[in-house]
Amino acid sequence: MGGALRRAYPTAALGFLLYKLGTLAVNALTFPVLRARPRIAAGPRVSILVPARNEALNLPHTLPRLLRQGAAEVIVLDDRSSDGTGPVAAALTLGVPGARVIPGTPRPAGWHGKPWACLQLARAALGDVLIFTDADVCWEDGTLNALLHALEDSGADLLTVWPRQQTRTPGERLLAPLVDDVLLSILPAPLIRLPFASMSAGNGQLMAFRAGTYRRVGGHALVRDEVLEDVRFAARLKARGGRVAVALGGDLMSVRMYRSYAGPGGAVEGFAKSLHEAHGGSRAVMLLSWAWHLAVYTLPWWPGWTAGRGGAARVRTAVLGLGLLERLLVNVRTGRTTRADLLEVLLTPLTPLAALPVYLLALRGTYRWKGREYVRRGRGAGGDA
Repeated sequence: MGGALRRAYPTAALGFLLYKLGTLAVNALTFPVLRARPRIAAGPRVSILVPARNEALNLPHTLPRLLRQGAAEVIVLDDRSSDGTGPVAAALTLGVPGARVIPGTPRPAGWHGKPWACLQLARAALGDVLIFTDADVCWEDGTLNALLHALEDSGADLLTVWPRQQTRTPGERLLAPLVDDVLLSILPAPLIRLPFASMSAGNGQLMAFRAGTYRRVGGHALVRDEVLEDVRFAARLKARGGRVAVALGGDLMSVRMYRSYAGPGGAVEGFAKSLHEAHGGSRAVMLLSWAWHLAVYTLPWWPGWTAGRGGAARVRTAVLGLGLLERLLVNVRTGRTTRADLLEVLLTPLTPLAALPVYLLALRGTYRWKGREYVRRGRGAGGDA
Protein backbone atom coordinates (compact mmCIF):
# COMPACT_ATOMS: atom_id res chain seq x y z
CA MET A 1 0.00 0.00 0.00
CA GLY A 2 2.82 2.39 0.88
CA GLY A 3 4.50 1.90 -2.49
CA ALA A 4 1.24 2.40 -4.37
CA LEU A 5 0.56 5.58 -2.43
CA ARG A 6 4.02 6.94 -3.15
CA ARG A 7 3.47 6.30 -6.86
CA ALA A 8 -0.02 7.80 -6.91
CA TYR A 9 0.86 10.93 -4.93
CA PRO A 10 2.87 12.76 -7.65
CA THR A 11 0.28 11.84 -10.28
CA ALA A 12 -2.55 13.17 -8.12
CA ALA A 13 -0.61 16.38 -7.46
CA LEU A 14 0.01 16.79 -11.19
CA GLY A 15 -3.67 16.27 -11.97
CA PHE A 16 -4.65 18.86 -9.37
CA LEU A 17 -2.25 21.43 -10.82
CA LEU A 18 -3.38 20.73 -14.39
CA TYR A 19 -7.00 21.29 -13.36
CA LYS A 20 -6.10 24.62 -11.74
CA LEU A 21 -4.05 25.72 -14.74
CA GLY A 22 -6.89 24.74 -17.06
CA THR A 23 -9.31 26.82 -15.00
CA LEU A 24 -6.83 29.69 -15.05
CA ALA A 25 -6.70 29.48 -18.84
CA VAL A 26 -10.49 29.65 -19.07
CA ASN A 27 -10.61 32.60 -16.69
CA ALA A 28 -7.82 34.39 -18.53
CA LEU A 29 -10.14 34.44 -21.54
CA THR A 30 -13.51 34.93 -19.88
CA PHE A 31 -13.16 36.72 -16.52
CA PRO A 32 -14.21 40.36 -17.06
CA VAL A 33 -11.89 43.22 -16.11
CA LEU A 34 -13.02 46.78 -15.37
CA ARG A 35 -12.05 49.17 -18.16
CA ALA A 36 -12.10 52.96 -18.31
CA ARG A 37 -15.39 54.05 -19.88
CA PRO A 38 -17.07 57.40 -20.56
CA ARG A 39 -19.61 58.83 -18.17
CA ILE A 40 -23.15 57.54 -18.74
CA ALA A 41 -25.48 60.33 -19.82
CA ALA A 42 -28.48 60.55 -17.50
CA GLY A 43 -27.14 57.62 -15.52
CA PRO A 44 -28.69 56.23 -12.34
CA ARG A 45 -28.46 57.97 -9.00
CA VAL A 46 -25.56 56.28 -7.19
CA SER A 47 -24.88 55.90 -3.48
CA ILE A 48 -21.32 54.91 -2.51
CA LEU A 49 -21.50 53.34 0.94
CA VAL A 50 -18.46 52.79 3.17
CA PRO A 51 -18.68 50.70 6.36
CA ALA A 52 -15.70 51.85 8.43
CA ARG A 53 -14.51 50.39 11.71
CA ASN A 54 -11.08 51.52 12.90
CA GLU A 55 -10.09 52.81 9.45
CA ALA A 56 -8.47 56.11 10.42
CA LEU A 57 -5.23 55.12 8.66
CA ASN A 58 -6.89 54.09 5.40
CA LEU A 59 -9.51 56.79 4.89
CA PRO A 60 -7.11 59.69 4.10
CA HIS A 61 -5.83 57.62 1.15
CA THR A 62 -9.10 56.18 -0.12
CA LEU A 63 -11.99 58.49 0.77
CA PRO A 64 -10.86 61.52 -1.31
CA ARG A 65 -10.80 59.26 -4.37
CA LEU A 66 -14.38 58.18 -3.69
CA LEU A 67 -15.48 61.79 -3.32
CA ARG A 68 -14.11 62.59 -6.81
CA GLN A 69 -16.14 59.89 -8.57
CA GLY A 70 -19.25 62.00 -9.12
CA ALA A 71 -21.73 59.88 -7.16
CA ALA A 72 -24.92 61.51 -5.93
CA GLU A 73 -23.95 60.65 -2.37
CA VAL A 74 -21.06 59.13 -0.45
CA ILE A 75 -21.97 57.91 3.03
CA VAL A 76 -19.43 56.68 5.56
CA LEU A 77 -20.70 54.76 8.57
CA ASP A 78 -18.43 55.02 11.61
CA ASP A 79 -18.98 51.53 13.02
CA ARG A 80 -18.28 52.37 16.67
CA SER A 81 -14.57 52.83 16.02
CA SER A 82 -11.96 53.37 18.71
CA ASP A 83 -9.26 55.04 16.58
CA GLY A 84 -10.89 58.31 15.57
CA THR A 85 -12.37 57.05 12.30
CA GLY A 86 -15.43 59.29 12.67
CA PRO A 87 -13.59 62.61 13.04
CA VAL A 88 -11.18 61.68 10.23
CA ALA A 89 -14.07 60.90 7.89
CA ALA A 90 -15.92 64.05 8.94
CA ALA A 91 -12.90 66.23 8.17
CA LEU A 92 -12.44 64.63 4.75
CA THR A 93 -16.09 65.04 3.76
CA LEU A 94 -16.53 68.57 5.14
CA GLY A 95 -18.10 70.80 2.52
CA VAL A 96 -18.39 68.06 -0.12
CA PRO A 97 -21.91 68.00 -1.61
CA GLY A 98 -23.68 64.70 -1.02
CA ALA A 99 -21.05 63.40 1.40
CA ARG A 100 -21.79 62.66 5.02
CA VAL A 101 -20.74 60.54 7.98
CA ILE A 102 -23.28 58.68 10.10
CA PRO A 103 -22.71 56.93 13.43
CA GLY A 104 -23.29 53.21 13.71
CA THR A 105 -25.65 51.82 16.33
CA PRO A 106 -25.03 48.72 18.50
CA ARG A 107 -25.53 45.38 16.78
CA PRO A 108 -28.76 43.57 17.53
CA ALA A 109 -28.46 40.02 18.81
CA GLY A 110 -27.70 37.56 16.04
CA TRP A 111 -25.99 40.05 13.74
CA HIS A 112 -22.37 40.17 12.61
CA GLY A 113 -20.72 43.55 12.45
CA LYS A 114 -20.35 44.13 8.72
CA PRO A 115 -23.86 43.05 7.63
CA TRP A 116 -25.33 45.32 10.30
CA ALA A 117 -23.17 48.25 9.22
CA CYS A 118 -24.14 47.72 5.58
CA LEU A 119 -27.84 47.52 6.40
CA GLN A 120 -27.65 50.84 8.24
CA LEU A 121 -25.92 52.40 5.25
CA ALA A 122 -28.57 51.07 2.87
CA ARG A 123 -31.34 52.51 5.04
CA ALA A 124 -29.71 55.93 4.82
CA ALA A 125 -29.10 55.77 1.06
CA LEU A 126 -31.32 57.20 -1.67
CA GLY A 127 -29.57 55.84 -4.76
CA ASP A 128 -30.87 53.63 -7.55
CA VAL A 129 -27.52 51.81 -7.37
CA LEU A 130 -25.98 50.99 -3.99
CA ILE A 131 -22.22 50.41 -4.07
CA PHE A 132 -20.72 49.00 -0.88
CA THR A 133 -16.95 49.42 -0.79
CA ASP A 134 -14.49 48.69 2.00
CA ALA A 135 -12.57 51.60 3.46
CA ASP A 136 -9.22 50.15 2.34
CA VAL A 137 -10.19 49.88 -1.34
CA CYS A 138 -8.53 52.50 -3.53
CA TRP A 139 -10.52 53.75 -6.54
CA GLU A 140 -8.79 55.43 -9.47
CA ASP A 141 -10.48 58.28 -11.32
CA GLY A 142 -13.20 56.91 -13.59
CA THR A 143 -13.85 53.78 -11.55
CA LEU A 144 -17.50 54.65 -10.98
CA ASN A 145 -18.11 55.01 -14.72
CA ALA A 146 -16.51 51.62 -15.32
CA LEU A 147 -18.66 50.01 -12.63
CA LEU A 148 -21.89 51.45 -14.00
CA HIS A 149 -21.06 50.31 -17.53
CA ALA A 150 -20.19 46.82 -16.27
CA LEU A 151 -23.41 46.61 -14.28
CA GLU A 152 -25.47 47.78 -17.26
CA ASP A 153 -23.70 45.58 -19.82
CA SER A 154 -24.08 42.47 -17.66
CA GLY A 155 -27.74 43.05 -16.85
CA ALA A 156 -26.93 41.83 -13.34
CA ASP A 157 -28.61 42.74 -10.08
CA LEU A 158 -25.26 42.49 -8.29
CA LEU A 159 -21.80 43.24 -9.64
CA THR A 160 -18.97 42.18 -7.36
CA VAL A 161 -15.35 43.13 -8.04
CA TRP A 162 -11.95 41.87 -6.85
CA PRO A 163 -9.48 44.77 -6.56
CA ARG A 164 -5.84 44.25 -7.47
CA GLN A 165 -3.86 43.17 -4.42
CA GLN A 166 -1.23 45.55 -3.07
CA THR A 167 1.42 43.79 -0.98
CA ARG A 168 4.60 45.20 0.50
CA THR A 169 5.88 43.07 3.37
CA PRO A 170 6.97 39.42 2.97
CA GLY A 171 4.14 38.30 5.24
CA GLU A 172 1.56 40.00 3.03
CA ARG A 173 3.12 38.49 -0.07
CA LEU A 174 2.91 35.00 1.40
CA LEU A 175 -0.83 35.08 2.08
CA ALA A 176 -2.77 37.92 0.41
CA PRO A 177 -2.35 36.59 -3.18
CA LEU A 178 -4.23 33.44 -2.13
CA VAL A 179 -7.43 35.46 -2.64
CA ASP A 180 -6.70 35.76 -6.36
CA ASP A 181 -5.53 32.16 -6.65
CA VAL A 182 -8.74 30.77 -5.17
CA LEU A 183 -10.84 33.07 -7.34
CA LEU A 184 -9.15 32.32 -10.65
CA SER A 185 -8.03 28.69 -10.40
CA ILE A 186 -10.99 26.91 -8.79
CA LEU A 187 -14.23 27.98 -10.49
CA PRO A 188 -14.45 29.00 -14.16
CA ALA A 189 -16.16 32.35 -14.68
CA PRO A 190 -18.76 30.96 -17.13
CA LEU A 191 -20.08 28.76 -14.31
CA ILE A 192 -20.39 31.74 -11.95
CA ARG A 193 -22.71 33.36 -14.47
CA LEU A 194 -25.10 30.39 -14.36
CA PRO A 195 -28.24 30.82 -12.22
CA PHE A 196 -27.27 28.05 -9.79
CA ALA A 197 -26.70 29.24 -6.22
CA SER A 198 -23.99 26.61 -5.72
CA MET A 199 -21.93 28.30 -8.46
CA SER A 200 -21.53 31.64 -6.71
CA ALA A 201 -18.71 34.00 -5.86
CA GLY A 202 -18.75 37.33 -4.10
CA ASN A 203 -16.34 39.85 -2.65
CA GLY A 204 -17.44 42.22 0.09
CA GLN A 205 -14.67 44.66 -0.81
CA LEU A 206 -16.89 45.86 -3.68
CA MET A 207 -20.53 44.93 -4.20
CA ALA A 208 -22.74 47.07 -6.46
CA PHE A 209 -26.48 46.36 -6.24
CA ARG A 210 -29.51 47.58 -8.08
CA ALA A 211 -31.32 49.12 -5.14
CA GLY A 212 -34.71 47.66 -6.01
CA THR A 213 -33.42 44.10 -6.02
CA TYR A 214 -31.35 44.67 -2.89
CA ARG A 215 -34.38 45.85 -0.96
CA ARG A 216 -36.69 43.19 -2.44
CA VAL A 217 -34.57 40.34 -1.09
CA GLY A 218 -34.20 41.96 2.34
CA GLY A 219 -30.80 43.59 2.02
CA HIS A 220 -28.06 42.48 4.38
CA ALA A 221 -30.64 40.95 6.69
CA LEU A 222 -30.34 38.08 4.23
CA VAL A 223 -26.85 37.35 5.64
CA ARG A 224 -27.11 38.88 9.11
CA ASP A 225 -25.13 36.13 10.90
CA GLU A 226 -22.66 35.20 8.15
CA VAL A 227 -18.92 35.76 8.28
CA LEU A 228 -18.78 34.95 4.54
CA GLU A 229 -21.59 37.40 3.93
CA ASP A 230 -20.39 38.29 0.43
CA VAL A 231 -20.44 34.76 -1.00
CA ARG A 232 -23.65 33.91 0.85
CA PHE A 233 -25.36 37.06 -0.42
CA ALA A 234 -24.49 36.21 -4.03
CA ALA A 235 -25.77 32.65 -3.60
CA ARG A 236 -29.01 33.67 -1.90
CA LEU A 237 -29.62 36.41 -4.43
CA LYS A 238 -29.34 33.83 -7.20
CA ALA A 239 -31.67 31.50 -5.31
CA ARG A 240 -34.27 34.31 -5.35
CA GLY A 241 -34.00 34.88 -9.08
CA GLY A 242 -31.31 37.56 -9.09
CA ARG A 243 -28.36 37.74 -11.47
CA VAL A 244 -24.74 38.09 -10.36
CA ALA A 245 -21.80 39.40 -12.40
CA VAL A 246 -18.12 39.41 -11.46
CA ALA A 247 -15.06 41.40 -12.54
CA LEU A 248 -11.44 42.05 -11.70
CA GLY A 249 -10.50 45.58 -10.70
CA GLY A 250 -7.62 45.81 -13.17
CA ASP A 251 -5.89 49.19 -13.14
CA LEU A 252 -8.93 50.96 -11.70
CA MET A 253 -9.20 49.44 -8.25
CA SER A 254 -6.69 48.12 -5.71
CA VAL A 255 -6.57 47.14 -2.06
CA ARG A 256 -4.00 46.53 0.63
CA MET A 257 -5.87 44.07 2.80
CA TYR A 258 -3.37 43.72 5.64
CA ARG A 259 -0.34 45.67 6.78
CA SER A 260 1.33 42.81 8.63
CA TYR A 261 1.51 39.03 8.77
CA ALA A 262 0.62 38.52 12.43
CA GLY A 263 -0.89 40.56 15.25
CA PRO A 264 -4.29 42.25 15.58
CA GLY A 265 -5.72 43.04 12.16
CA GLY A 266 -2.93 41.13 10.41
CA ALA A 267 -3.17 38.58 7.62
CA VAL A 268 -3.27 35.57 9.95
CA GLU A 269 -6.17 36.94 11.96
CA GLY A 270 -7.95 38.20 8.85
CA PHE A 271 -7.87 34.94 6.93
CA ALA A 272 -8.61 32.83 10.01
CA LYS A 273 -11.96 34.51 10.64
CA SER A 274 -13.57 33.02 7.53
CA LEU A 275 -11.46 29.93 6.84
CA HIS A 276 -13.67 27.54 8.79
CA GLU A 277 -16.81 28.65 6.95
CA ALA A 278 -15.00 28.61 3.61
CA HIS A 279 -14.44 24.88 4.15
CA GLY A 280 -18.09 24.16 4.77
CA GLY A 281 -17.80 24.49 8.55
CA SER A 282 -15.79 21.27 8.75
CA ARG A 283 -12.54 21.17 10.70
CA ALA A 284 -11.65 17.87 9.06
CA VAL A 285 -12.02 19.30 5.56
CA MET A 286 -10.04 22.36 6.60
CA LEU A 287 -7.11 20.30 7.89
CA LEU A 288 -7.17 17.99 4.89
CA SER A 289 -7.06 21.05 2.64
CA TRP A 290 -3.97 22.38 4.41
CA ALA A 291 -2.25 18.98 4.29
CA TRP A 292 -2.99 18.61 0.59
CA HIS A 293 -1.61 22.05 -0.27
CA LEU A 294 1.49 21.26 1.76
CA ALA A 295 1.85 18.03 -0.22
CA VAL A 296 1.43 19.77 -3.59
CA TYR A 297 3.38 23.00 -3.14
CA THR A 298 5.92 22.43 -0.35
CA LEU A 299 6.96 18.79 0.02
CA PRO A 300 8.04 18.42 -3.63
CA TRP A 301 10.90 20.82 -2.86
CA TRP A 302 12.35 18.35 -0.39
CA PRO A 303 15.75 17.08 -1.61
CA GLY A 304 15.44 13.93 -3.68
CA TRP A 305 11.92 14.57 -4.99
CA THR A 306 13.02 14.44 -8.63
CA ALA A 307 15.46 11.56 -8.16
CA GLY A 308 15.14 8.68 -10.59
CA ARG A 309 14.53 8.35 -14.30
CA GLY A 310 11.71 7.91 -16.75
CA GLY A 311 8.08 8.98 -16.55
CA ALA A 312 7.91 9.13 -12.76
CA ALA A 313 10.78 11.62 -12.60
CA ARG A 314 9.18 13.74 -15.31
CA VAL A 315 5.90 13.84 -13.39
CA ARG A 316 7.70 14.95 -10.24
CA THR A 317 9.62 17.65 -12.12
CA ALA A 318 6.38 18.87 -13.70
CA VAL A 319 4.81 19.25 -10.25
CA LEU A 320 7.63 21.57 -9.20
CA GLY A 321 7.39 23.73 -12.30
CA LEU A 322 3.61 23.91 -12.55
CA GLY A 323 3.25 24.97 -8.92
CA LEU A 324 5.40 28.02 -9.64
CA LEU A 325 3.73 28.64 -12.99
CA GLU A 326 0.30 28.78 -11.36
CA ARG A 327 1.36 31.58 -9.02
CA LEU A 328 3.03 33.47 -11.87
CA LEU A 329 -0.02 33.31 -14.12
CA VAL A 330 -2.36 34.44 -11.34
CA ASN A 331 -0.19 37.48 -10.67
CA VAL A 332 0.02 38.37 -14.36
CA ARG A 333 -3.74 37.96 -14.88
CA THR A 334 -4.54 40.30 -12.00
CA GLY A 335 -2.08 42.95 -13.16
CA ARG A 336 0.52 42.32 -10.47
CA THR A 337 3.55 42.52 -12.74
CA THR A 338 6.17 44.59 -10.93
CA ARG A 339 9.54 42.94 -10.40
CA ALA A 340 8.68 42.30 -6.74
CA ASP A 341 5.33 40.78 -7.73
CA LEU A 342 6.96 38.39 -10.18
CA LEU A 343 9.70 37.40 -7.73
CA GLU A 344 6.91 36.65 -5.27
CA VAL A 345 6.47 33.39 -7.19
CA LEU A 346 9.54 32.08 -5.36
CA LEU A 347 7.56 32.21 -2.10
CA THR A 348 5.11 29.57 -3.36
CA PRO A 349 6.69 26.62 -1.49
CA LEU A 350 6.59 28.61 1.77
CA THR A 351 2.95 29.65 1.54
CA PRO A 352 1.43 26.46 3.07
CA LEU A 353 3.87 26.78 5.98
CA ALA A 354 2.97 30.44 6.45
CA ALA A 355 -0.71 29.48 6.34
CA LEU A 356 -0.40 26.96 9.18
CA PRO A 357 -1.02 29.58 11.93
CA VAL A 358 -4.13 30.65 10.01
CA TYR A 359 -5.50 27.11 10.09
CA LEU A 360 -4.61 26.61 13.75
CA LEU A 361 -6.33 29.86 14.71
CA ALA A 362 -9.38 28.88 12.65
CA LEU A 363 -9.75 25.69 14.71
CA ARG A 364 -10.77 27.73 17.72
CA GLY A 365 -14.45 28.04 18.57
CA THR A 366 -14.21 31.83 18.71
CA TYR A 367 -12.44 34.44 16.64
CA ARG A 368 -11.69 38.15 16.97
CA TRP A 369 -11.76 40.83 14.31
CA LYS A 370 -11.35 44.57 14.83
CA GLY A 371 -11.91 44.31 18.55
CA ARG A 372 -15.03 42.16 18.34
CA GLU A 373 -15.24 38.55 19.39
CA TYR A 374 -17.52 36.11 17.61
CA VAL A 375 -18.51 32.52 18.29
CA ARG A 376 -18.41 30.27 15.27
CA ARG A 377 -21.68 28.99 13.85
CA GLY A 378 -23.26 26.28 15.96
CA ARG A 379 -21.66 27.56 19.18
CA GLY A 380 -23.86 30.55 20.00
CA ALA A 381 -23.90 34.19 19.00
CA GLY A 382 -21.21 36.81 19.42
CA GLY A 383 -21.66 39.69 21.84
CA ASP A 384 -22.01 43.30 20.95
CA ALA A 385 -19.10 45.65 20.59
